[in-house]
Amino acid sequence: QVQLVESGGGLVQPGGSLRLSCVASGFTFSSAIMSWLRQAPGQGLEWVSMVTPGGNTTRYQDSVKGRFTISRDNGKNTLYLQMNSLKPEDTAMYFCAKGVGITGDRGQGTQVTVSL
Repeated sequence: QVQLVESGGGLVQPGGSLRLSCVASGFTFSSAIMSWLRQAPGQGLEWVSMVTPGGNTTRYQDSVKGRFTISRDNGKNTLYLQMNSLKPEDTAMYFCAKGVGITGDRGQGTQVTVSL
């Protein structure tokens, strides 16, 4: 079965950086489009970014463009999200997901809190 395990979240000050990781198993990672999703307190789940199987094409939600970078290492079955210039509004539970939608398989999430 699909398993996705996120890590790397934490508390960071505004302007800081974090790198999230997601280790995947139970499917052919190198053939799958992968995404990051997030859910802020009291809000719905939203798509943040996606990367194609070979890593050649990426897409981002407008609010994170230029600050977040998605990448993958197919040899390690691992997805990454480098987050720079973090803002308080980036505070959320971040999930890695198989595919591009918000209704598919996803992990348990890792909490990111941006605050002084």
